[in-house]
Amino acid sequence: MSKANYVQRGEVIDYKNITLAEIAPNDVVVLTSRIGVAATDIPVGAVGGVNVIGVFDVPAITTAALTVGQDVYFKDGKITDVDTDAIAAGYAVDSKTTSGAIARVKIG
Repeated sequence: MSKANYVQRGEVIDYKNITLAEIAPNDVVVLTSRIGVAATDIPVGAVGGVNVIGVFDVPAITTAALTVGQDVYFKDGKITDVDTDAIAAGYAVDSKTTSGAIARVKIG
């Protein structure tokens, strides 16, 4: 039988910044096929905390409305309702009008 060792709760994970720029608190961090939100400053090459569970207000496209429970995606720095070439972000936890510039998103 396989065994597993408990490491952490998993709400905030340790993330090594392998980009060419410092990550600031509240920056959206792309984690291959999902997003997280930086909990701290993460200098280039350093390890810092990234939230992978929670509800966050994230900039959104202003060409689509969102409804509660709708799957949303992250593309070009904004939340969108279109999954083409986008990263899964989570789901909307509040309605957003077409012109609304912020989406309230449950990640994780």
